[in-house]
Amino acid sequence: MSSSLLSQPDTPATPVQRALRTVVARDVDEHAHNLTDWEQRYDQITCGSFEGVLQEWQSDGLQIFREASSRAVRQSCQVWPDAYWFGIEARTTGMRINGRQVGEDVVMTRPGACEFELVTPDAHEIYGIVVQRDALQANAARLGCQPDWQRLGQAELLKVDHGGLADCRQQIAALLAMAGEDSGAHAALQLRQEAVLVALLAMLDEGEIEAEAGASFLRRRRIVNDAREFAMAHQDSPVTVPMLCEAVHVSRRTLQYCFEDVLGMSPMSYLRSLRLNGVRRALCHGDGRQAVGSIGDIAAAWGFANFSQFSCDYKKLFGQTPSAMLQARTRH
Repeated sequence: MSSSLLSQPDTPATPVQRALRTVVARDVDEHAHNLTDWEQRYDQITCGSFEGVLQEWQSDGLQIFREASSRAVRQSCQVWPDAYWFGIEARTTGMRINGRQVGEDVVMTRPGACEFELVTPDAHEIYGIVVQRDALQANAARLGCQPDWQRLGQAELLKVDHGGLADCRQQIAALLAMAGEDSGAHAALQLRQEAVLVALLAMLDEGEIEAEAGASFLRRRRIVNDAREFAMAHQDSPVTVPMLCEAVHVSRRTLQYCFEDVLGMSPMSYLRSLRLNGVRRALCHGDGRQAVGSIGDIAAAWGFANFSQFSCDYKKLFGQTPSAMLQARTRH
């Protein structure tokens, strides 16, 4: 991305082995902050009440988790430095990483301290593995695996063996199930941890790093990023498609195609959801006692001039009015 929305995370303290941590969130922004030692920003992009579930287990230099979300989400993500992240969908859904669709028998990957974008559909479930770089390389050497570390550090997608991917999913699910049943079974959990790493390294050793995105796709992604940055720089104005076209020097048809190819939605649908998420985030970060007037002020600051239309759009996307959301927060 040409401009980061995220702050640079600090290297986390070495985690100790722990029981499974399960967290349920009813708000997309809350869900974004539940994953330990990640820097994330989530925007809900399809309509309805949100529910997110995170199951997370950590050991020395290793984090394994399952994340489920009820609604489609655009995510800006970044894991801690000196680590690798590997993402495995529970089932193939056509999600996107940095605008590229994730196909069958594919593992996503990004290095630490490197921002990346995910777009996930409704009813999505993903497994994640984060491994400290030195620990992963040491385990690879011990097992005789020889991944191309330089290319891996630049990769986004890995095409892997179908059976190997199924085995890795199964090992992760088994570890999380065991951790949830008995937090004291350290020896058995250690064996499960080893099984996950063996399955992962087998895929890395035999898998094929997919080619980098081509120049034409990179141009489409740049156009989307530039349009987003323009809208954010003019967040208090109702940005229109002609304004975006003029700002990024493309035709209406090209703009539409770029957004549909990179994000799977139209420019105005995406930008409306971006602004509505901005309002929700601002309200959630308040003290919970905002009056309707101040809700209107926040909405206006995000380019919504018509309060009744804003309130209708807000309720349609999030399943409740802004005032109802504030009342619910006050009760809690």
